[in-house]
Amino acid sequence: MLKISTLFLFLVSLLGFSQTKPIDTVARKATIIPVQNKNSFSFKSEKPLLNQIAGAPKAFYSHYWEFGDGNFSTKEEPNHTYKEAGEYEVKLWATNNYDSGKTPSTRPQKVKTNDKANASQNEILPMDDNIVLRRNREPLPDEEFIVILSYKNEKDYVTNGKIYFYYNEKEFKNDNFELVEIRNYYNENIEEISSDLVYNEDFDTNNLAYASLENLIYSTTKFQDTKIRKNLPLSLEESKQKFKKGKTITFNNMNPNEQRNIFFTLKTTPEMIKDTSAILKVRSIYVPDSNYENHKIKDMEMEIVTSHDPNKMSTNGMFINYRLVRFKRVKFKTRFQNNGEGPATTIRLETDVPDMYDKSTLQIEGMYPECPICPKNQEVRYSCLDTIVAQKQIIFTFKNIYLPGSEQKNVIEKDSTKGFVKYSLKFGKDFHKVKTKSKTAIIFDKNDPIITNYSVTRFNPGISIGAKTGYNYFPKLENAKSYFVGATISPYKSYRWYWQSELLFNKLDFDDATLTSDLSQVNFNPPIQNPNGTVSDVGFEKKITSSQTNRIVTDIVPVSIRYNVNNYVGIGFGPQFSTILSSTKETSETFQYYEATQNTVGGFDVGEEIPQLKRETNTSLKEKTEIQTQLFADVTLGFARIGPSVGIRYYKNFKSDFDSWQFYAIWKF
Repeated sequence: MLKISTLFLFLVSLLGFSQTKPIDTVARKATIIPVQNKNSFSFKSEKPLLNQIAGAPKAFYSHYWEFGDGNFSTKEEPNHTYKEAGEYEVKLWATNNYDSGKTPSTRPQKVKTNDKANASQNEILPMDDNIVLRRNREPLPDEEFIVILSYKNEKDYVTNGKIYFYYNEKEFKNDNFELVEIRNYYNENIEEISSDLVYNEDFDTNNLAYASLENLIYSTTKFQDTKIRKNLPLSLEESKQKFKKGKTITFNNMNPNEQRNIFFTLKTTPEMIKDTSAILKVRSIYVPDSNYENHKIKDMEMEIVTSHDPNKMSTNGMFINYRLVRFKRVKFKTRFQNNGEGPATTIRLETDVPDMYDKSTLQIEGMYPECPICPKNQEVRYSCLDTIVAQKQIIFTFKNIYLPGSEQKNVIEKDSTKGFVKYSLKFGKDFHKVKTKSKTAIIFDKNDPIITNYSVTRFNPGISIGAKTGYNYFPKLENAKSYFVGATISPYKSYRWYWQSELLFNKLDFDDATLTSDLSQVNFNPPIQNPNGTVSDVGFEKKITSSQTNRIVTDIVPVSIRYNVNNYVGIGFGPQFSTILSSTKETSETFQYYEATQNTVGGFDVGEEIPQLKRETNTSLKEKTEIQTQLFADVTLGFARIGPSVGIRYYKNFKSDFDSWQFYAIWKF
């Protein structure tokens, strides 16, 4: 019995094992290894092996450390000294570039010091402005990333001020980010952004030392991050129109030349936009002194990625308003990183340009390494950016530059190995409402090209309201008269296939068939005097029955499918539901009487009409409302996409006698 039980358990275990798929429970993790010397630490990390993406440059890790005291580092193995005694939580985010595996997670590591120390040797990243936004990596779906907000007191006195931090742009339907955590170390007060604002309407003239008069001019059309502005309510209102969420950060007692950092942990949401060529923004507004309205605006652009690849093309033309497209410049950005073991002196970017863009409107918006534009048809020995406009491409070439390689000896700061070109274009004269795709081939010196992702631009559907009027012709109805007016709704200036809905109000009048009865003999009581003076007690009666129907009808096209053959011809088909709002049937009965004259065989013949006996009766009957279903197909001629056009439409009604033709004019706005 024991052997049978053992055999049974063995078979059950074997069956269960064979039907269960093996689950990979090994998570990719990076481990922090601190080495302490009193208040000073050197930090290292153990990380998973990299899974090289085939065909990509050599995979590598980039690093971002937070030391738990308001300081951070991007070195692989940083050193840090704690100024005050205490317990600190060290965090590490290691990002795998050109690696096909998941980004490793890291458990925070606590370190403890017992004494005060001189921390003057700690790494402090330089600031090129008094407010700087940085990030540790690009946002990747379902992954956290860090935004570092650094601010500095450039005045010669202690200040109290405010910072406004905005995220989740309104142009995207869903929230792209969730704010997981804010880490601050200088007793800043952090609240949700409200509409309340207390400020002094004066502005600090001392700031004129930092900005030219031109920089004090406020522009609502283009953000220049380094401009000092003085209309704070306008800047806050503009930001409120662009962003859904934000925080107000109030700081106090900031010493001259002091630099502080605030850390935001953001996580991409499941509903975030999935287009990997989209450019997203976060914004900060820095008011360095609450006594004055002077402020600076800093926008930071980010590109969504599916893997951490420093070579990428992106655009802000995700959702372009087609109505205003003539006034818009679409911006593109190509970024790159030299992953070689030595510096690059020539970098060539061969960028595809879709036909709908006017390449003659090319405008360079920014670049790194920063250098002047090369003169045409002239060889130079200094650093410059050369631009060549070809038939299908724009070719950007950085000449005579020095961009270090990430594997180069003594290169510690990985950001120094990165560069970019940002440019903008306008649309050409004749273009259609279709999405575009473009990519860039990046060539470092004479190496093989690296091909970026596709950068995609799309147009918002937009809404076009149309006014429609016309006449309906019913071939099978007697004396039918039908006029209508209404409105249509459809995407604005659609290209090729699109949908359209309609609401029409229709007045329809038509006659029913006139019925005339046979003559029937009747007796006159009392007798009737005929026109010729004779008297008759017998005659003939004829009844004529006629009716007219008057209807008020709403015609609803829930959705029709339409196709613009070109700019002037369109076709469409779809269902229409006609609801009879009111229907009245007016019936008229006419009775006519005739003399009876005796014939030779003893019968009666019909004689002359007796006018005085003619009579009429009228009745009115309200009919029940009903819904009629019909299918239609039509053709339009004119300005098919926007503007006026005329059309003819044939309806096949599922009720007999109501097939019709519609002749109409329409104007789409």
